Amino acid sequence: MKIKTSSFIKSAVIPSDYPDVNFPEIAFVGRSNVGKSSLINKLLNRKGLAKTSSTPGKTRLINFFLINKDLVFVDLPGYGYAKVSKTERSSWIKMIDRYLSTSPNLKATVLLQDIRRDQVDMDRAMIDLLRSYKVPVVLVLTKADKFSRNQQIKRINEIKKGMSLTETEMIPFSSTSGLGKDELWESLVKLIADGEEMLDEKGEKP
Repeated sequence: MKIKTSSFIKSAVIPSDYPDVNFPEIAFVGRSNVGKSSLINKLLNRKGLAKTSSTPGKTRLINFFLINKDLVFVDLPGYGYAKVSKTERSSWIKMIDRYLSTSPNLKATVLLQDIRRDQVDMDRAMIDLLRSYKVPVVLVLTKADKFSRNQQIKRINEIKKGMSLTETEMIPFSSTSGLGKDELWESLVKLIADGEEMLDEKGEKP
């Protein structure tokens, strides 16, 4: 996809604060410090639109970005960061769950995982949560430039087996080299188009 414009809309916590726009939404979610902001910036050819930080747990709100004035990226809070209170961690999960269950424009979710790391229970729980809402998922394996192509294939097979993701697309990605950028955009464009076709079949406006 050719990016003509991209801009930050606003941050929000509850549905009443979400931006009043009626465009397809793509949500990004993953463990803290997995590279969500770096991935978003790479997809949009911007260095600092989504704020990056070496400190895990930086994203504590839901951040909305308008792309080409017809698409919205939604950066959800990272989960699993241990150095905050259980209450705060719980609030992030509730925030994610509330968005997934209430957004009428959500077309797909990009679930990020560091290709070098094994899955944890929260990763599996997030997959189950997305499935429960019937949200299409693309699993992006970040920091893939740390591995050779053969090592990437090995890790993909290990992750598929560990998470039972036979039907879920997996894309190795590097925010440094741009590996996987075109493949991810192709997947997202297809999911958006598929979502619009489903609405048309129901006789509803996209």
